[in-house]
Amino acid sequence: MATTTAEPTTENSVHETPARESNLGSWIFLIIAGIIEVGYAISVGGSEGFTHAGWSISALVFFLFTLFFLSLALRKIDVGIGYAVWVGIGAVGAVIASAFFFDEPVTFTRIFWLSIIIAGVVWLKVADSPKLEQKGGSATEAAHDLKTA
Repeated sequence: MATTTAEPTTENSVHETPARESNLGSWIFLIIAGIIEVGYAISVGGSEGFTHAGWSISALVFFLFTLFFLSLALRKIDVGIGYAVWVGIGAVGAVIASAFFFDEPVTFTRIFWLSIIIAGVVWLKVADSPKLEQKGGSATEAAHDLKTA
């Protein structure tokens, strides 16, 4: 069940708000990390086994920045969800970017499975929503209730 704190409003009444700090900034960091991850994936592909210096240096720089922003994001986002979103953004972005940079084909099969990844990432975010927890609990709470029964 979601923990709430009481905060006074201007009418001196009590208003319940989620105890969790706003993590919008963390989600922005996570999106930035995912976009940078695309640059890393493209750079690794272009380096051809780290045999091209320019691409290899680019891969190293993208790698350091993606980990930096990912670590900032994971301060307030659960590791499992944050990592899944980061990988999802990276995977989808890498397929799209590799079509432009390396002329790799974008087939129906790839589009289908990328759609599954996107749907999974969206579902993870929705399932983690405080509104869902307030309406009836989360999947995690349901699993915990089964373990303790």
